[in-house]
Amino acid sequence: MAKWQFFFLWIAGLSIMPAAYAAQLQSFERGDVVIETSSGSHEISVELAVSPDQRAQGLMFRQRLGADEGMLFLYPSDRIATMWMKNTMIPLDMLFIAADGRVVRIAERTVPQSTETISSEKPVRAVLELNGGTAARLGIGTGAVVRLPASAAKN
Repeated sequence: MAKWQFFFLWIAGLSIMPAAYAAQLQSFERGDVVIETSSGSHEISVELAVSPDQRAQGLMFRQRLGADEGMLFLYPSDRIATMWMKNTMIPLDMLFIAADGRVVRIAERTVPQSTETISSEKPVRAVLELNGGTAARLGIGTGAVVRLPASAAKN
């Protein structure tokens, strides 16, 4: 079994993960992104998913995500990115970001635990996952510009 394939049980609304899998969970560096929209700039604190294992785990098993927090998936080259919500407990907005920082697609309020594939539909260099509803709350639309953290340049 691949190490990103985790099992959990729902008991009284809590997820329980076997200790053997919990020990394999990835840790993430942190940084900040700034999203430039027509309504102004918005700073978001992000965890950086740069390795294949980090990108595979993503926000799986998280019970909450702060209002101005997210996860930034960084890829070494442009690609059609595909995501899913398996083992993800909270609805998310996914911002698909081209190499020049422009948001080229947004998947809003994705369905927790869905195995439906969510595609960028165009080549992207990064995907920013935020709490479901954040894009609408902050007025983020396609064409917004995401300024990546300085630490992202080394990845």
